[in-house]
Amino acid sequence: MRAIVLTILLAIAGQATAGELVHKFKNPAFNGNGYSNHVLAIEQLQHQREQKIKEDKESADRQAARDAANTTLAKFLNNVESRIYANLSKQMVDNMFTNDGDTSGTATIEGATIYWIKDTSTDTITVQITEADGGFTEIVVPLSGFGF
Repeated sequence: MRAIVLTILLAIAGQATAGELVHKFKNPAFNGNGYSNHVLAIEQLQHQREQKIKEDKESADRQAARDAANTTLAKFLNNVESRIYANLSKQMVDNMFTNDGDTSGTATIEGATIYWIKDTSTDTITVQITEADGGFTEIVVPLSGFGF
């Protein structure tokens, strides 16, 4: 019986062989295989996060500006400013078309110079607007020919 057990053990021992035990890291940062792709992927993710943070901040700033411009006080001030400019422009136009002897006038608004001159020989009013950056606009309005 011992002989049989010994024979079985020798047969099993002959078939059992061991190979070399090799450990490999799965992360390319440790094993070097595919490391450049790994670094590029991490860099891209970091860049996308930074872009998202930047876009979110810009979006929040734009929303805050819209909210500030949409308050009741801001609307009121905008309306008052609009009415003041409308009144000033009406006064200027009234001066252009009256026959009280004024043949020219000048106004400066936010750095732009508005100059008008009435030419009775050509029966026109010329309005020249020179902006602060040097831009120039000229409007020629006939005095006669309007039929209301």
